[in-house]
Amino acid sequence: MAENELIQIDDIKSRIFTIRGIQVMLDKDLAAFYGVKPRRLREQVKRNIKRFPPDFMFQLTEIEADFMVSQNATPSKQQFGGFLPYAFTEQGVAAVSAVITSEKAIEVNIMIVRAFVAMRHFIEDKSNLFKRVDSLEIKQIEADKKFDMLFKAMEGDQLPSKQGVLFEGQVFDAHKFVSDVVRSAEKSIILIDNYVDDTVLTLFSKRKQGVSLKILTKNLSKQLQLDIQKFNEQFPPAEIKEFNHSHDRFMIIDDKDLYHFGASLKDLGKKWFGFSKMDVEVTKMLARI
Repeated sequence: MAENELIQIDDIKSRIFTIRGIQVMLDKDLAAFYGVKPRRLREQVKRNIKRFPPDFMFQLTEIEADFMVSQNATPSKQQFGGFLPYAFTEQGVAAVSAVITSEKAIEVNIMIVRAFVAMRHFIEDKSNLFKRVDSLEIKQIEADKKFDMLFKAMEGDQLPSKQGVLFEGQVFDAHKFVSDVVRSAEKSIILIDNYVDDTVLTLFSKRKQGVSLKILTKNLSKQLQLDIQKFNEQFPPAEIKEFNHSHDRFMIIDDKDLYHFGASLKDLGKKWFGFSKMDVEVTKMLARI
């Protein structure tokens, strides 16, 4: 392709606009490229109006014409010749070649169609690029969320395990595990344990600010009531009440995560015991306590 043709195609591409979501060329620009007056172009189109259905050609509204002026697509509405211009789609441009017949018209029509095709490919390439960017951004957002969840859960240096067994003598490991579970709470902790003493209360001194604590136990002794009173004087208050409907030990974190313990928390590390984070719905349990 010759250099001057490249320049001409670039000139044509600069007069292709997107209106109503499709690429079009205005009648005045189309006429200029064909070397005819806009009036003659419109007359030829009207004589052959059946060749130009709405998806080939449409007339701009006042709002669309004003928008073209605001976007510097044309200096002023006076350039439209006193009436609203017509816009021709790629198919409409091809149809114009059948009503404007000349050697120049044939050559210009070919170049205009090539310009439309080039613009369409350009837009498609940009669209694919934006889709890839959007996809990457979505993946990055998902990754960021996972990292946020991970770092949030890793407060206290490690994630609480979902299940396991701690053996006799692993006193520190047992206390570290329960402490990590306590620290993981953001809103509330509910402990169900029939044997609670001051050593258990010490574990809950590690909870975050603003996290509520409720303890349900079978033996609400005077000593335990005194321990609770002293605990509440120093730390955010805990609620305690008698509850004799459970044989096992449970801890409910934020009304959604349920941990089961094979031993009372006061006996952590004294003998073998198992623990697990249970994948069950806690709503029924919450309704019964």
